Amino acid sequence: MKERWRKNLVYLGLVAAIALLATTLPPETYGARKQELRIAFDAGDTMGFDPHKQAPPDMDAFVNATIYRGLVRFKPGDTHPDKIEPDMAESWDVSKDRLVWTFKIRKGIQWHKGFGEFTAQDAEYSLRRSMDPTKCFAARNYEAVKEVKTLDRYTLQINLKQPVPSLLGLLTNYHGGMMVCSRALEKYDKDYPLNPIGTGPFMFESYEPQQKTVLARHDQYFRGKPILEKIVVRYMTDLTTREFAIQKGDVDVTQGLREQQWVEKMSPYKDITVDVFGPGEMVSIFLNQSKKPLDDVRVRRAISHAINKDELMKMIGKDVTSPLKSVIPANYLGGIEKGLPEYDFNIEKAKKLLAEAGYPKGIDLEMVNTEMMVYWRPMEVIQEHLRKAGINLKINPVVHSAFHSLIRKDVNPIVMYICARFPVADIYLTQFFHSRSTIGTPTAVTNFSHYTSIDNLLDEARVSSRPDEQKRMWQEAQRKILEDAVAYPLYISKFVYGRKNYVDYGYKLDSTLIYAPEVFENTRLLD
Repeated sequence: MKERWRKNLVYLGLVAAIALLATTLPPETYGARKQELRIAFDAGDTMGFDPHKQAPPDMDAFVNATIYRGLVRFKPGDTHPDKIEPDMAESWDVSKDRLVWTFKIRKGIQWHKGFGEFTAQDAEYSLRRSMDPTKCFAARNYEAVKEVKTLDRYTLQINLKQPVPSLLGLLTNYHGGMMVCSRALEKYDKDYPLNPIGTGPFMFESYEPQQKTVLARHDQYFRGKPILEKIVVRYMTDLTTREFAIQKGDVDVTQGLREQQWVEKMSPYKDITVDVFGPGEMVSIFLNQSKKPLDDVRVRRAISHAINKDELMKMIGKDVTSPLKSVIPANYLGGIEKGLPEYDFNIEKAKKLLAEAGYPKGIDLEMVNTEMMVYWRPMEVIQEHLRKAGINLKINPVVHSAFHSLIRKDVNPIVMYICARFPVADIYLTQFFHSRSTIGTPTAVTNFSHYTSIDNLLDEARVSSRPDEQKRMWQEAQRKILEDAVAYPLYISKFVYGRKNYVDYGYKLDSTLIYAPEVFENTRLLD
């Protein structure tokens, strides 16, 4: 009897010890599932993680958003400008004339890997770098900034030349608004893109070329220790491979195909949720008027008339697309939907315009295009449309990183480009249609068309203090772009991802500007 009593005491003590241990273990070790999120992207490799160097493709934008933070942020899962909230800056004051913005920095924010505390001096350095066109692809967005200065360790002041309707948007962890560490840039120099240092919930751990990038939890993250221990970003260009990986459970999240058929194909899997979310990216083609025969507006208009947008959108699918009439979505600040030049699908009109331009037998064109399906599939359909009008387009496939490099070397007469920007017309119009943004120039951004005809409108709109006058000039600029046929808007492509049902992002996913579901400190894998 005494022996049995002793055994029971030992058993009860063991149970109590296990229970106590379970309450003290870190989140990733208790429960059935390891807190390691594996996400697969349609990508062959990374272009590096310096957020200021160039507009990042999907997978790099995802990584950057986990590594870097901004002074402010969009509300998780929502891109409405009115819902921007404090992030590394805990508060801010604005002068009555809206020319002086003063930000209070949170105390105690730590850079990754022992690089010290984030201060106003770091914010000043980052913004000065963002303003430098030799160091940041988005420098044009900061032209209205007159001066950035540190008032004390935790106070930053931004002085503007004129009011900026999107200033807070420029300070989010998006492109030039991402805060970078001067000490890390000096230490790693040319190797910095694969040694990034930020203040976000996850930090760079390792990279295997054409295979994966691994991010580790930043235990000192100022919003709290993340639940996930690691994030493994896998590079998988083959769609079937990504589908098999999520079905088998080798990855937890995968970039899908932005087509209706993929949504319908994956939806029957009971353990997989398909997320379709916005705001989506503008899909447009840019016609390079510096290259013959596209230097003739009649040829550019012929190309526009030869494309059947309705058929293109039907092929891609109603749930994953929405119409795009201008080069700016109608719901952007300064967007427009009515009173625009229109190019109806008309093969005969396209042929007539080519003949008038001196090409009665048609023309031959050649371009490079990324192998990513979101680009490749629609461009194949457009290739067939153009062929019917006598426009023979040869498309050479390249990996996505090479595509971004080549189109900035001006190799293409036609560039398909898919992107999202902060929802103010000025940013997109300036990056894609101002002469100073022309590729091949020292201030190049993404003016693939070599367009120069709306500089005055954009410059005047930027310095105007009247919102109604700004909108009028932005809308006039859009009409001029379509009239000159240097770009042709196709549709808005929504983001499509598949995830295992146990993946809990920690917020309601309605829209994001980083092209992928963003991961925060409360993202977790449920049992």
